[in-house]
Amino acid sequence: MNNTFEYTNTSSGPLNLDLHPASGPVDPGLGTVIYIHGGGFAVGDRAMDGARIRALAAHGLNVVSLDYRLAPSARFPDQLDDIVAAISWVRDHLDVVGTTNAKIALWGASAGAVLAALAALSADTDSPQVAAVVSWFGFSDIATSASRSPLEAAILPPGAEHNLLGVEDLASVPDLVRRASPLHHVRADAPPFLIAHGDRDHVIESSESVHLHEALTRAGSSSTLMILGGAGHEDPRFDSADNIAITAAFLRSHLAGN
Repeated sequence: MNNTFEYTNTSSGPLNLDLHPASGPVDPGLGTVIYIHGGGFAVGDRAMDGARIRALAAHGLNVVSLDYRLAPSARFPDQLDDIVAAISWVRDHLDVVGTTNAKIALWGASAGAVLAALAALSADTDSPQVAAVVSWFGFSDIATSASRSPLEAAILPPGAEHNLLGVEDLASVPDLVRRASPLHHVRADAPPFLIAHGDRDHVIESSESVHLHEALTRAGSSSTLMILGGAGHEDPRFDSADNIAITAAFLRSHLAGN
């Protein structure tokens, strides 16, 4: 059975996705999870988190993992356009995915979490509606996540934010910084979020997830925040059986029904 499909063809060439069919308690009435990998917007591919994806599929969820355009050849909103194209492909190929339900949830880690949040929160009326979002250790506001003191700027390399936007001087593009920051797209009718972050993350501060959670709840939308004690960035604790079970329960609850 072929589980790899081309979902869009961009100016940089075709992009593929992989289907990971549900196992365990299979329910064809559940919607689909689209998983978006991390890698600082510059590295990674749809196969890099296979064990994580298969663990979720074992909870009876169909999962799609995808490639998207990477820096330096891609810059925002290229990556977001790819996620939206993948959502449309899944909705147009429910029989291939193995579901009768058009609901889609987005699950992203690190850079993938940023893209998941942006795709779900976009005010663009052409963006497909998303049923739920799982955001693992992503940034929410480029202005705060990329900030550096003079000493930090001298000794630390540029962060993933520069890869996303494709510019060195973020201060020169304030409008673009806001457009690419999920925090600035929060609205009352946002889909439910499950946000998880480690309190020992030294790549992206946990405050980025806290601020997104607080903004969502202030706006009147639904958000659940989990802080994993002692966990760093991409910590193995995120892939524990307990944490995958929590994630699966959240996703199943929002992907049921039509």
